[in-house]
Amino acid sequence: MIKTPLCLLVVACLAAGCAPLAPTPPAPIEINLVALNDFHGHLEASKFVYTSARDGKENTIMAGGIDNLAAALQAFRLEDKDLVLVGAGDLVGGTPAMSSMWADEPSIVALSMLGMKFSSVGNHEFDLGRAELLRKQHGGCQGEPGGKACKLAPDFRGAAFTYLGANVIDKVTGKPLLPAFSIEQVKGVKVAFIGAVLKNTPSVVLASSIEGLAFTDEADAINAALVQARAQGASVFVALIHEGGNTTEPFDQADCTELKGPVVGIAERLDPAIRLVISGHSHSGFQCKAGGRTITQAQMGGHVLSRIKLSIDPASGSVRDVVVRNVAVRPGEYPADPKVAGYLAAVKAQSSAALARPVARVAQRSTARRMNDAGESALGNLVADAVVDATRAEGVQVGFMNMGGLRSDFDVSENLVATFGQAQAVLPFSNTLVVMDMTGAQLRAVLEQQWLRASGRAMLQVSRSLYYQWDNARPDGQRVVPGSVRINGAPLDDARTYKVVANNFLAEGGDGYPAFRQAANKADTRILDLEALIGYLARNQPGAAGAALAAPALPSARIERVN
Repeated sequence: MIKTPLCLLVVACLAAGCAPLAPTPPAPIEINLVALNDFHGHLEASKFVYTSARDGKENTIMAGGIDNLAAALQAFRLEDKDLVLVGAGDLVGGTPAMSSMWADEPSIVALSMLGMKFSSVGNHEFDLGRAELLRKQHGGCQGEPGGKACKLAPDFRGAAFTYLGANVIDKVTGKPLLPAFSIEQVKGVKVAFIGAVLKNTPSVVLASSIEGLAFTDEADAINAALVQARAQGASVFVALIHEGGNTTEPFDQADCTELKGPVVGIAERLDPAIRLVISGHSHSGFQCKAGGRTITQAQMGGHVLSRIKLSIDPASGSVRDVVVRNVAVRPGEYPADPKVAGYLAAVKAQSSAALARPVARVAQRSTARRMNDAGESALGNLVADAVVDATRAEGVQVGFMNMGGLRSDFDVSENLVATFGQAQAVLPFSNTLVVMDMTGAQLRAVLEQQWLRASGRAMLQVSRSLYYQWDNARPDGQRVVPGSVRINGAPLDDARTYKVVANNFLAEGGDGYPAFRQAANKADTRILDLEALIGYLARNQPGAAGAALAAPALPSARIERVN
């Protein structure tokens, strides 16, 4: 057999017009992330109501829980051992009793056991002040204001993950209180995770908890941190931001397009090198394309995990593509992680006696937070009545409750006996009740501020003593129908002084209600809102002498929408 020299074959091919073979481009590097947000100390699985892109139907399941999160992550890491778990804030704060009764230490320990690497700080991380946030980060037993520190275990070591906050500035030093970013090398690629929290944090946190701190523009802070991270060799940049948005699309709708809210405007101003924004705060589930990049959020409470795949160009180190899949975390779907399941069992065992303490018999199994079209909810009515009842001796006439302070529906077991743990899940912040004097004009201003808040409409829940109408066709600041406001059946008198009660957060003007700051003669009763609710339930048990129905199935007409 005669062999033709290779050089002759090449010459012959060129003469015949053959195209040269193009070099095969190198395969992209795949980096896998998993994200969660607004965990809020939900150590156990809880109720998740959602609409699925698969069938468009509303479903209710139990989801989340650290044991099930650990099982899922264990399975995901079998697919990619280099997977990185990150968060977008509010990992603690507003937590169920099993976490809050131990100063949220079990939540920090559990998230560390899950292998979390980084999380943006959230507004709720500041609930108990900067010192307590730093204790949760670094460990120790000193300074926790509730006296709960190191009671679960004597050697709390703090988080094994790093809180990030590029836009949280210490006014004295002029520097970030927390690291602005951190770089993780994954499969040879330097990935910078940059954290930020909503700049409006002062409107949703007690002023005393953030004294000495400034919260700057989110996009400006993230972009400045990106420059520093790039100088340290990072080529991929991921924003972890505790600010969100909402869409009517299902939580698992691929590449959703209807996202609206503050995070979209922030994303539009970010450096183009940031292709992925992992968000939080709005407790929504979405995986959208907006602002020229992918924006995700994994609902709340550990119900959902965002599985994210980054395709990286190996030559430039830049992101070619981002693919996100939001998945519900169902109990029993994956083989258990014995270590985390054992930790949950141990915390439950230590907590069980306090959580199971019965506090009252109630009228039905569930009292919901969901508001009607006017802005009332059965649970809001219940709590607003409870805080008035607890302070009636001080002459209180009107009570208010903010919806953001109601953290879950009030669900009890089949025997209709409510436990401490079930009540505490509704009101976990340990807010105290403040009695104050407000004029009728100030009360009217409070009602109008429901539509003037920077973050949009959020209806206050009111006691049965207050009635008013509002008209959606009227402009913001003039929504309350003139002459409609009644206090105990009598027309509101702008010049008269009324005795009002609200939690200390609202009393400081929190949640976008500055009119409360103008109140006179403020007196903190030191009564916890939770104590007020439990006492009201006990005094109003079905069958008790003179008892009102403690948990109405539907809102009564306290607020009426006329348009």
